[in-house]
Amino acid sequence: MGNQMTEMLKGTLEGIVLAILARRSAYGYEITAWLRDRGFSDIAEGTIYALLIRVEQRGFVDVEKVPSEKGPPRKVYSLNAKGRDQLAEFWETWNVLAERIEQLHHADNRHDEGA
Repeated sequence: MGNQMTEMLKGTLEGIVLAILARRSAYGYEITAWLRDRGFSDIAEGTIYALLIRVEQRGFVDVEKVPSEKGPPRKVYSLNAKGRDQLAEFWETWNVLAERIEQLHHADNRHDEGA
């Protein structure tokens, strides 16, 4: 299941991160820790940082540099209006896809029961 989960996450991780940022502003490590606490243990911190760079470049987040007690300032990411629009589109797409997959799953289960 691990490899399949990784592949599925590749297509949804941006939406997941935008959903996290819709709740509150956060920096990269906080996002990674939040995901790991909720069972996404295989996500590498580097993956999150690369994704954050992409969403910043696409204009979905605002970034504020906040002083850190240790080392350089941290980049704190906040979802902006364009990011909220992107998140709404993600959830719309997710709901359609999930509904279709669920229909397929139930049709497959009915077929197995009749066999």
